[in-house]
Amino acid sequence: MRPRRLIPLTIAMVLASALLARADTLTLVSETVWREPGKWFGGFSGLETSADGQTADLVTDRATLVRIRLTREAGRIVAITTLRHTPITYLDGTPAKGDAADVEGLAITDDGAAYVSFEHDHRVGRLNLDTGAAGRLPDHPDFAGFPDNGGLEALAVHTDGRVFAVPESRGGRNGGYPVYVFDGREWNIGTVIPGRGPFRPVGADFGPDGLLYLLERAVTPLGFRSRIRRFDPAAENLAEVTLLTSAPGRFDNLESISLWQDADGKTRITAISDDNFFPIQRTQIVEFMLTE
Repeated sequence: MRPRRLIPLTIAMVLASALLARADTLTLVSETVWREPGKWFGGFSGLETSADGQTADLVTDRATLVRIRLTREAGRIVAITTLRHTPITYLDGTPAKGDAADVEGLAITDDGAAYVSFEHDHRVGRLNLDTGAAGRLPDHPDFAGFPDNGGLEALAVHTDGRVFAVPESRGGRNGGYPVYVFDGREWNIGTVIPGRGPFRPVGADFGPDGLLYLLERAVTPLGFRSRIRRFDPAAENLAEVTLLTSAPGRFDNLESISLWQDADGKTRITAISDDNFFPIQRTQIVEFMLTE
């Protein structure tokens, strides 16, 4: 085949592979760009939807706690309304600033207990969703050795109350990602997620099925790529399944996911992008439905 004929064929192949997912398990149902004029807006790095998917709590990497309403028609998000936004502070009310304000993960239990993870000053804290005040859980010794921009990106809470945290930097056996588990007293490494390719963990949540869903990101010259993998932390081989692998630029910088069940009992995965407060990027809320 002549080189000039390869060009349109290559473009067609890239477009056709813009969203690669297991067709029997995952379907894209909604893709919405969210805009607000305030200086607080942007940098969304953590997301937790309510049990019915009608509201969501978010955190930004400039330490702002946000609550929004999600309006849907025919299952698709058609409007996003900001209900409130407040600074995340220390327990004494002092605002978190500078490197200490880099919030990266959010996880909320069924009874409303909330946790946030931070980079640079690597830590996990208990968060008051009403006031925005965040304390600090005991640290694992590994936390102090994380790179400044390679800390605890992915945060999730199991139904039994245990907190799971996954760093963006590799450090486990065979170049994998250690999963730190807080049992209410201390952190231990529960398992190690295998690292595959250029993707790094950025968000996590447990689904109604009790399995751990991990959102990962890769940066390429053509844009961000996203991948979603599912694991059973209790299984010896983790029962790994890849649900989504996107082509470069298909989505913006997706950095957090939350799972919930709709009125029909279908499990939905809601994801949000971190625009890094760059005008050329977008805050994008994307939803998928598990159809297996």
